[in-house]
Amino acid sequence: MRQQAAKLVTLSLGCALLSACNSVHYYGQAVSGQLRLLRQRQPITELLQDQQLPSQLQQRLQLVQQVREFAATELKLPVNQQFDSYVDLQREFVVWNVAAVEEFSLAPKQWCYPIAGCVGYRGYFSEADAQRYAEQLQQDGYDTYVGGVTAYSTLGWFDDPVLSSMLRRDDLQLAAVLIHELAHGLLYVPGDMDFNESFATTVEQEGLRRWLLRVADPLQRAQLQAQAERFQQRQQQFVALVQNTVTQLEDLYQQPLPPTEMRQRKQQQIVALQLDYQRLKQQWQGYNGYDRFFAGSLNNAQLSTVQTYHRWVPQMQQLWRQSQGDVEVFYKALKQLAALPAQERQSRLLEVGLP
Repeated sequence: MRQQAAKLVTLSLGCALLSACNSVHYYGQAVSGQLRLLRQRQPITELLQDQQLPSQLQQRLQLVQQVREFAATELKLPVNQQFDSYVDLQREFVVWNVAAVEEFSLAPKQWCYPIAGCVGYRGYFSEADAQRYAEQLQQDGYDTYVGGVTAYSTLGWFDDPVLSSMLRRDDLQLAAVLIHELAHGLLYVPGDMDFNESFATTVEQEGLRRWLLRVADPLQRAQLQAQAERFQQRQQQFVALVQNTVTQLEDLYQQPLPPTEMRQRKQQQIVALQLDYQRLKQQWQGYNGYDRFFAGSLNNAQLSTVQTYHRWVPQMQQLWRQSQGDVEVFYKALKQLAALPAQERQSRLLEVGLP
């Protein structure tokens, strides 16, 4: 514990030497929030020996152990001591991320940090703090979005625990988020969110397909595979829906229009997106998994978050296929891309031929 606390102190002192790290309160809450998580951890192996442990929690923690073993042996991910402990948060989310985008742009505001580089969000362990910061940004003219986060990776700096917020997901989604976060520990390019999240999403999706092949009962396996395919199909349709609006807004923002007319047309596009989502829900027989995203007033900041997680997924899925399912060949190809300058990396990804 002392060693992990020392790492936090080192990081916070490093922040004090950087011009971007100008908020004592922000880094104070980040350090104290992470320390609280580290103090509250309980080893999963010890919890599973407790006869009083609720059966549902026991089942979920056993699933976590199975996914960790699978990720290490089948996906060759660096599991180490990641997710071998548990924290009951007593709240829905672990942190709340603030995203901000100018009124007539889709380029997220960037914040720069040690280790992680520059990213398009700022995270708070308190929802109230996140909302206050978002309000400050709104006063400066930004579109803002505050989104709750159920899991995150410290990229191997700490032994991340399983959080109660993660266990709110069903078994398939829990397996997916564990694989996603472990993938960040294998490959992470400071400052390239699109690349990092697309890589983790690709490993998550392909890893989940392999995970389901381990289900012994043929009927249960077929049911779970159908469930996973429905989820991924809906996710692809949702992303395509949002991306279509993002493309139209990007075109709109390039036009030489007065702010009043630009604002009016922007709102028309957002209303059209909300109507399109309602039509899509009808195709899904009322499935409401994305209702929270569409609740309230959509804006540039919220729309920009979707693109980050999926921008390069089609290209990376194609590279996975070209690797013929050999994860080490796939990882080698992605590490070679990661070593390139950002502009060249993007050009190489754009050159990947899609089926």
